[in-house]
Amino acid sequence: MLTLEDIKEKMGRLQNWALDGSMIVKEIMFPDFKAAMDFLNKVAEIAEKHNHHPYITIDYNHVHLSLITHEINSLSGKDFEVAEEIDKIP
Repeated sequence: MLTLEDIKEKMGRLQNWALDGSMIVKEIMFPDFKAAMDFLNKVAEIAEKHNHHPYITIDYNHVHLSLITHEINSLSGKDFEVAEEIDKIP
């Protein structure tokens, strides 16, 4: 489990993620549904590679991602690894 200092340090490396309770979350608006789905297909590849899957909500062109490590019901380094890789999606 990460300390609050660890979390603050790791949050500083992320792009537009927010701390929401014991999760990190990101909301993204896309020009249309297809662009949102193209992005989510890339997120799915990252999630499968890491065997660490975000909660995903999509409403047309609005995507909401949430990451938490379920085994400990808190944040771990894995959440931040996945978030950093998601941030690299063009």
